[in-house]
Amino acid sequence: MMTWRRPSRRAARSEGPWAWLAAGSVATSLALLALLLGLLAVRGLGHFWPAEVSLVALDDGRQLAGWAVKESPLPGGDGRERLYRTGNRDLDGAIWDWVDLDEIREVSHPSDLVVLERRRWSEFIGRLEAVETESGERISGESAWPALERRLTALEQHRASIERLRHQVIRPLVLRLEAGEASEPERERLSAAQEQVREQQAALPKDILILETVDGRQLRQPLTEVTDALQPNAMGVGEKVVAWSQGVWRFLSEGPRAANTAGGVWPAIFGTVLMVVLMSIFVTPFGVLAAVYLNEVAHQGRLTHWVRIGVRNLAGVPSIVYGVFGLGVFVYGIGGHLDDWFFSSSLPSPTFGTGGLLWASLTLALLTLPVVIVATEEGLARIPESQREGALALGATRFEMLTRIVLPMAMPAMLTGVILAVARAAGEVAPLMLVGVAKLAPQVPVDGEFPFLHLDRKFMHLGYHIFDAAFHGGDVQAAMPLIYATALLLVLVILVLNLTAIFLRHHLRSRHGTLSK
Repeated sequence: MMTWRRPSRRAARSEGPWAWLAAGSVATSLALLALLLGLLAVRGLGHFWPAEVSLVALDDGRQLAGWAVKESPLPGGDGRERLYRTGNRDLDGAIWDWVDLDEIREVSHPSDLVVLERRRWSEFIGRLEAVETESGERISGESAWPALERRLTALEQHRASIERLRHQVIRPLVLRLEAGEASEPERERLSAAQEQVREQQAALPKDILILETVDGRQLRQPLTEVTDALQPNAMGVGEKVVAWSQGVWRFLSEGPRAANTAGGVWPAIFGTVLMVVLMSIFVTPFGVLAAVYLNEVAHQGRLTHWVRIGVRNLAGVPSIVYGVFGLGVFVYGIGGHLDDWFFSSSLPSPTFGTGGLLWASLTLALLTLPVVIVATEEGLARIPESQREGALALGATRFEMLTRIVLPMAMPAMLTGVILAVARAAGEVAPLMLVGVAKLAPQVPVDGEFPFLHLDRKFMHLGYHIFDAAFHGGDVQAAMPLIYATALLLVLVILVLNLTAIFLRHHLRSRHGTLSK
């Protein structure tokens, strides 16, 4: 006779509180990651949105125009104050103004307020009174703003033409002239190009903008110092989207200016990607060969065991130590000897005896070498011995067994090591400060002149750009939106590099099969 038993309410061992704790930890980690990316996106990309400009009238009759940035309690604790970004550094000596909320009488958003981005003195916020043309004509009233837009477009065309001449014609010819390789026709071409630049500069619009602040002060602003002009309060959503996309594009395609507190980060993007690619090219073969020797060739004894321990401990060495090593060995040691042997005519000005792209890539390759070795060796250890024995039994040599069986099956593990190396190297800043990174290097290390890739040049890096703008800028508060945008861009660059390696790893894994765990 069968007896019925009430099922136990005890959870299975795999479904107990530890499983919920693990799931909660994963969910918390993902939520914090999403919060980080959201903060970077909102603070960084929001900087390029043409926000409405507030006109603030105070009880004492004073007026100011700007964007509200943040609020905080008054030092005494009684009431709150608001920080406005008011621009006009050349008139006020600062671009910030704290306002007691109790002193604000009215806040409005007039449609005639203009924002001018300038090469110097940050932005101007106020009103456009008139445009004085080069011929002496004065355009005022409702016709002033369309006239400004037309002249600014013409100015941008002149600037683009001058930049093309300088980068595509003049600079290569100057380099050949300095190297003593320029022929007489090239000298004549250089003189003609320089004359064209002078003519283009003379043809730049000499218009003067008559501006007025909201408190009645006037300013005569040369149009050549203006880079962009907006009327945010009069723009629709579609116009703001276009202006936002143009601002993001300029951030990605232009070089920095105003001590890295304005402008773009294109040289830093290019330098970061190029350095990571070179680092991967250097570290991958050495890491793979070292792992193959330790796992497939070397006698598995006490010495090999201690070598593995040493490799794993190298992964925990502070990165600044690698920077000191790179400075002493690569820059002053190898680089100094290269200058003595091949570039003695350029001394005492060093060529390779100073920081540059090559030494930075080698230093970071050395820093990430333990990661690649460990990941590759773990992949080799997971390959069943039957694969090796079967290849040897079928007549393959040991070298053929390694190159045709073992290494293809371990390729996903190698790419895992490269992914980890890229993730670490792309964000390192401390060693780069000693071996080649620069605060400002608008000239990228790749151009049309032989040898095309100039490994001796200094370069910009997104991580160092963030560090410099955050701690060495004259106005950290002004640079903070660009710091957020650059940090988001650095994360995206690392993500793109890693996804490329992940897709390649997935392709190789599907081609050569999945290793048993």
